[in-house]
Amino acid sequence: MPENSQKIRTITTLNHNQKRPLFQDAQSYSEIELTYHNGTIRDLAFMQQEDNNILVSGGAGDCKIHVLDCQTQQSLRIYSGHSAHIYSLFTWAGTKNVFVSGSQDKTCRFWDLRTPESIQLVAPSTNIALQGSPVASVAVDSNGLLLASGHEDAACCLYDIRGSRIVQIYKPHSSDIRSVRFSANAYYLLTTSYDHKINITDLHGDLSKPLSWSVVAQHNDKVIQAKFHPTQMSFVSTSADRSSVVWSLPSSTLVNASVV
Repeated sequence: MPENSQKIRTITTLNHNQKRPLFQDAQSYSEIELTYHNGTIRDLAFMQQEDNNILVSGGAGDCKIHVLDCQTQQSLRIYSGHSAHIYSLFTWAGTKNVFVSGSQDKTCRFWDLRTPESIQLVAPSTNIALQGSPVASVAVDSNGLLLASGHEDAACCLYDIRGSRIVQIYKPHSSDIRSVRFSANAYYLLTTSYDHKINITDLHGDLSKPLSWSVVAQHNDKVIQAKFHPTQMSFVSTSADRSSVVWSLPSSTLVNASVV
């Protein structure tokens, strides 16, 4: 295991009220190395809380989630609960305290910075044998109502957070789903997979009924992740084919979908 895979490096820049441009000289930023993880770090997420930036990180080793105040470099929380590697972390703009994690232990967990333990557990049964599959990616829509999880058995799960119930489990891919992301209005879900494809699922209407999806892009190798533009119907993807591509979606692409 490479030594640097257990370290986090953060850069503290000038705040927006200071009149000098960022990175003007060596005095305008400082680099801090954090070494509290004892295994490979798999994901990071930032949370904005009042005037502080909060950094959430997780991965392998002891499978703990660390929460850090970026201004003071002080640990705020160390969460235990997952029994295997943490693959994914996600925060959303509608909350200052809650985030979600996805793990190799086949579960998703919600956490609240105001409490010392997980506040909600999701363990989808994604296959015919009613067994779960490792959670490779998680995302929550901007309203904090719907959780999407992508699994290594090619399943995608939609979960009603307030109702604490699974709404839909379907398989838009033929291999591991490595990334799930909602569009800004939560009308579409972007999924990427080791099958080289990037799909969009239409989330209009009753989500408990069969969903429609379409292949909107493809790489020459495994697709690692994709993220929507904050306001436009375009997205960027990265792949094991060593490319990063920005894609634009014509409106016709969103209409011609397959029913699953």
